[in-house]
Amino acid sequence: MDFIATILFLALVISSAKALDPCGSQPDDSDLLVIPIYGKCSPFNPPKPDSWFNTVMNMASKDPARVKYLSSLLAQKTTAVPIASGQQVLNIGNYIVRVKIGTPGQLMFMVLDTSNDVAWVPCSGCTRCSATTFSPNTSSTYGSLDCGLPQCAQVRGLSCPATGSAACSFNQSYGGDSSFSANLVRDSLGLANDIVPDFAFGCINAISGGSVPPQGLLGLGRGPMSLISQSGALYSGVFSYCLPSFKSYYFSGSLKLGAVGQPKNIRTTPLLKSPHRPSLYYVNLTGISVGRVQVPIALEYLAFNPNTGAGTIIDSGTVVTRFVQPIYKAIRDEFVKHVKGPFTTIGVFDTCFDATAEAEAPLITLHFEGLSMTLPMENSFLHTSAGSRACLAIAPVPNNVNAAMNVIANLQQQNHRILFDVINSRLGIAREACN
Repeated sequence: MDFIATILFLALVISSAKALDPCGSQPDDSDLLVIPIYGKCSPFNPPKPDSWFNTVMNMASKDPARVKYLSSLLAQKTTAVPIASGQQVLNIGNYIVRVKIGTPGQLMFMVLDTSNDVAWVPCSGCTRCSATTFSPNTSSTYGSLDCGLPQCAQVRGLSCPATGSAACSFNQSYGGDSSFSANLVRDSLGLANDIVPDFAFGCINAISGGSVPPQGLLGLGRGPMSLISQSGALYSGVFSYCLPSFKSYYFSGSLKLGAVGQPKNIRTTPLLKSPHRPSLYYVNLTGISVGRVQVPIALEYLAFNPNTGAGTIIDSGTVVTRFVQPIYKAIRDEFVKHVKGPFTTIGVFDTCFDATAEAEAPLITLHFEGLSMTLPMENSFLHTSAGSRACLAIAPVPNNVNAAMNVIANLQQQNHRILFDVINSRLGIAREACN
């Protein structure tokens, strides 16, 4: 009897441990866990986690390259969207999702990216790729795509022959001294309980340079090769995510795919589209308030221009919200009127002050057509590791970026449900605890 009781007790302990393990299970529906890349459930989590402030500062230091890349997304006559993220984005990723590729499914942790379209993964035999790769040879549903197929026309950096049939292969550079080569292929994509058959993605076979990509990228942009476009009626052009705070080391958010289970009563603003940057999600930012004061901003810095790509986008891959210089200056000038200085610069933040003055700090509200988003304190300020200084957590567009594009970044989106309804061209925003 004692032996049986012991076995039952151990089984109960193991079962309880699994139930309490935040990384142990995936939701039983079409939701995917959204995991901070340095969180407990991430394979990229460092053995000894750094402080929250240092982690954010490290990720934010990559923002200039990200913003420069987003500003460079100009469609060519023969290229609708790039196959991968190009430029620096391969070594930038703040949130990941667990997916399975092939039959049987092979688990990959892919970076979530709303500003890029085509997915890509490192494949077996890849030179200088990470240890975890996708193995095409063990998948019964894998197939290659040749140069004559429409999907291949979406690829930048093609090396297809002028005539005849050949594999759709391409080369791209990123990060200045780095590059990769890949083939466009197809296979089943497993997302929670859903399967997207014949999903086209880039299969990387070699990289060079100083940056090594993680386990791949899942593109959620607006272009014809994105997950939302390729999934067709399965998700009907609808998805939403809730990004957890970078403080949420043990918790994950969620990615909801499809119209089912989305919030019913959510305020929305129109999604705008630029033919020159077709992957990006533009919104109409009409003004910004600091406390009760709507700061003076010339319309030309807010207005959406489909011809030049000027305007405001919402992006999952940039950490800190960036405004063009005149907008940022107007926000900062009003903010410092309400908070006791002196103000110092730490990293990308030039409005840092004694944390004891935070109680005086006004809230910042982003006004969009049809809705306003008041940023909570935790989305507005970062605190140094010692807790003695607080920094206003927005920044100007980097000086080396020749762009008139504002970016609403993931730090300001955290603990909000962000709904993308691509078919009906609308974006919804609602507060939600993403844990």
